[in-house]
This record gives sequence, C-alpha cells and structure tokens, in this order.
Amino acid sequence: MSNTLPVPCTGGAVAVEVQQPDGLNKRGTLIATILGSSLAFVVGSIINVALPQIQQEFDAGVTGAQWVVNAYLLPLGALVLIGGALGDKYGRRRIFLAGLVIFAVACILCAVAWSFPVLLLGRVLEGVGAAMLAPTSLAILADAFSGRARGAAIGTWAAAGAAAGAVAPLLGGVIVDVAGWRWAFVLMVPLSLIALGVAYRSVRESRADAGETSALDWTGAIMSGVGLFALIWALIALPDRGMTGLVWFALGSGLLLLAGFIVVEHRLGDAAMTPLVLFTNPTFSGLSILTFFLYAALGGLLVLLPYVLIEEVGYSATQAGAAILPFPLLMFLLSRFAGGTLSERFGTRTLLSVGSCLVAGGFLLFSAVPSTDVDYWRHIFPGLVVLALGMATSVAPLTTAVLNSVGQRYTGVASGVNNAISRIAGLVATAFLGLVLIGSADDLLAGFAAAAWVGAGLALLSATTAFVLVRDAADPPD
Repeated sequence: MSNTLPVPCTGGAVAVEVQQPDGLNKRGTLIATILGSSLAFVVGSIINVALPQIQQEFDAGVTGAQWVVNAYLLPLGALVLIGGALGDKYGRRRIFLAGLVIFAVACILCAVAWSFPVLLLGRVLEGVGAAMLAPTSLAILADAFSGRARGAAIGTWAAAGAAAGAVAPLLGGVIVDVAGWRWAFVLMVPLSLIALGVAYRSVRESRADAGETSALDWTGAIMSGVGLFALIWALIALPDRGMTGLVWFALGSGLLLLAGFIVVEHRLGDAAMTPLVLFTNPTFSGLSILTFFLYAALGGLLVLLPYVLIEEVGYSATQAGAAILPFPLLMFLLSRFAGGTLSERFGTRTLLSVGSCLVAGGFLLFSAVPSTDVDYWRHIFPGLVVLALGMATSVAPLTTAVLNSVGQRYTGVASGVNNAISRIAGLVATAFLGLVLIGSADDLLAGFAAAAWVGAGLALLSATTAFVLVRDAADPPD
C-alpha cells in the first residue's frame, strides 16, 4: 500500500512552546497541518489506482510496480522517526515547511518524469518530504492548542485525514482516466504550495526543550534505511532472479545491517532513535507485533485489489477507486465510536482481538472470489465491509493501548515507533506481492484469493498476539 490506511499512533506528541509574539493564527495552523499531512494519504491512494497505467507507459513489469510503491514507503518508514527528531531539535515549523517544499518538488519531478528511474527518484523524494511532514504536523497542533481545544483540533485533523483517504481513490481514478497518471502528481503541487503559504503565515515555531533533546541518531537511521533497502530489494528481486548470489548477498547484508541497528540502539539507550527499553514491556511488544501483522495484511490488499480489478476484471481506474471507497468511508464513520464508547465498555484487549478476527473474516470472504464472473456486490463488497468493521474496531484502541503501555516520558517516541512499524509492514507486504503477481500471471484472481488466505492468517496472528500479550491499563505507567 501507499498510505490509504489510517496510520496508528498519530497522537501523543507534545510540543514545548518557544517564546513568540502574540497573534498565532490557530485556524491557519489547523488548515496548514491538515493539508500537509493529508498529502501522503492522497498521493498514496492515487498511486494504487494508477499503477497499471504507469506500468504500461514505462514497460515496467511487476517489479517496477512494486518499486513505484516502495520507493515512497522506504524513506518514509526509515526516516519518519528522524524527521520528528529534526523538528524537536531545529524547529517544527522549519522542518514542516522544508518537507512541503521537498514534497512539491518531488511531485513536479514525478509529473514530468522522462524515464522510470526519474519517476522512482521523485517517489523517493516524496517519501523524504512525507517523513518530515507526518511527525511535525501533530506536534505543531499540540503547540498551537491547549486543553479541550487541543483535543478538538486533533480530532478535526484526524477526521480530515481519514476523509482525504476516503475520497482520494475515487478522485485519483477520475484523474487517471480523464487526464492520465501524470496529472495526479500535478494536483499535489498546488495543494503543497497552498499549505506552504498558509503555514508560513500562520504557524509559529516550536521545538523540544534543550534538556530533552540529544544528538540525532544518524547512525541508526542510516543502518536501518540501508538494511531495509537491501532486504526489500532482495524480496522484490527473488521471483524474477531466483536465489542468485546477488540476492543472497542483499538478503544477508540487509539482515546484518538491521541486526547492527539493534546493537547501536542498545548502546545509545534513551538517546536512540528507537529506545529498546520500550520492548521490555510485554504489552508494547505485543502491540508492535500486532501492528506489523495487521498492517502487512491490509497493506498488501490495498495495492493488490485495485490492480486486480483493473488488470483482470476490466475496471477503469475510476471504477477501481469507487470500488474501494466503502472501506475508508466506513472506517471514517465508525472509528470514533469504537475508540470511545466500545473501548470504555469492553476494554482495549477485547476490541483488538475481536477487530483482528473481523479482519481475518474479511480476508476469508476475499479468498472465495471466483476466477471468472466476478460480481462486485457478491464477491468484493462484503469483504470490504467486514474488513472496515475490523479495522475500525482496532485502530483507535491500538493508539490508546500504545500510549497507555509506556510512561509519559516515552509517549511521543512510542507512538512514533508504532507509526513507523505500520509503514514498514506495508513496505514488506508490497515487496512480497511479486510472488503473487508473477506466480499467478495467467490467473490474477486465483493469486488474489491465495493472498487473501495469507492475509487471514496474519490477522489471526494479530488477534492471538492481542489476547496473549496485551493488557488493559486505565493509565500509563510511571
């Protein structure tokens, strides 16, 4: 997936105000952060329905389609934590504005890409820009608002992001069908520039207190980024090349670098990008495992489903975008109820277990999709509805559980780590899609059904993890 799914743990960031003149434009701040953070949702959703057209123009093949998605997800997943640290150290407004500029330039590069490598470079830059926008937008809101107004602002910000994720697939499909995939990237440019202008006028600077920041963990960021790249390259290359010496080398190098990353983070302690002390808490560890399995399952589906509908069933990009619409729309309508009323009544552990089981049920419905004569209302719609019910039951309680599983000192970094895990899960899932797309080239619907069985298994592992490891807590530990 790119970023159609709502990402868990978009809460918990707290900004420490820097002395500024009065006159903060709160409405402008809210508009700027909504626009900036929504860009990732919109561009991700559009890419999912544009993949077949991009493949055809560049003769990119299955491997190329995977890299169009992962060239964006890789820097986003690897750098989102360092992006937040940059904002804490050098100023969140400054990093937010820089992220918007990078994102706009990247979209222009994608729109005019004269070769496939240029398109991938643009996608990488989009991921870098998004890694600067995602963690700083919420921290900016936390600085601008306080008390009940802060909760209302964050709720509006989250709802607007979910609405953007709901509308984007259909909007993207219309743009791709009417004007072509390049215009989908063109659309992002004025939105980025509007957010830039509003943010420049309205957002005040804030950063973490000097005593609470440490040297940036560039070693950890580089090791995790390069390790992920090597591992993902090996997984994408495997179906085409087989287990050649180069694939073995990339796979081994990636695993060694990621192991080295863990060693480095252990030595850095609390100064690490990912403090390993978090994982000594069984509940946080369980929530991290649950997040990885659940978002890997959903991430693979939301790339594969529109691709199969367009390539195998004969849908247009607009029809594929409309076909997916019930999933984000139902999540948008139901998540707040699940995160409030249901959580209070049944507890986080129960909701995460039940929600994951519902997600597994949705995948089981997809596993019954026939190889011919697919009917949307009988074979696709029911699975989407059950998946939406499961994810709506899971996402808000997951955020609450992560924040409650750690002390106040680690709230921000814990939410950031869980956010990064969800993005890396989508990255890994997309890398594995080559096994489905190449192995089932003559019958994509059969491959889709097989992938649905894998998704059901991952969701059931999430449910088991929640039941065994997650414990309810009314308040975070000290």
